[in-house]
Amino acid sequence: MKRFVVVCALAATAVVTESGCAQSGTRPAPAPRTREQADSAARAIAGRGTLSQNDIAVRLRNDELEIRFVPLDVRVTALLAPDAAESLQRLVARHRPSVDSAGQLNSISEPGLALVTFFSQREDVRFDPQLLTLSFQNRLLRPLGIVPLSPRFTSQQLGARETAMAIYLFEELIPVWDEFTVAYAALSSNEWARRLPTLERERARLSTR
Repeated sequence: MKRFVVVCALAATAVVTESGCAQSGTRPAPAPRTREQADSAARAIAGRGTLSQNDIAVRLRNDELEIRFVPLDVRVTALLAPDAAESLQRLVARHRPSVDSAGQLNSISEPGLALVTFFSQREDVRFDPQLLTLSFQNRLLRPLGIVPLSPRFTSQQLGARETAMAIYLFEELIPVWDEFTVAYAALSSNEWARRLPTLERERARLSTR
């Protein structure tokens, strides 16, 4: 039975870079599915992407919280503009020992990773990090491990306009080339489905150069 783990880590912040995206009518090559294929595809297009972190972010919001979910998957982070891509790559590399430790505790060699940020909308907001889930194709993925990146994350309580950030680990790679739903308690978002056309166009543009 897999265990939920929280691994301590130092605070870090991801940089948001704004950039436009290009279009192409060419059919892209099949999306890489394994980590080895993803790494190879990322090396082939490294430094040539134009997208921003906002192009791969999913948001949920109510009167108390705004939640931002960014897949840390090289299949999509390689599509970002160089500064944005390098920021996320450095973030993962900096906390790789903690991520690997959390994966090993659950016997997961290739966990799906995501950067999750909780923003408070008012004073004294509590949140439960384990309530965030992914669903796709009638499957439900819960986080099996969390690497906190800010002290507020472990307290699970935020003051007005404060943030708490962490890297989430799931038992398999996030299905970034398929539609998936991000949910937190009663909130849910299918925003990723609207992201896919932009990602496909950028991947097609880069694969034909």
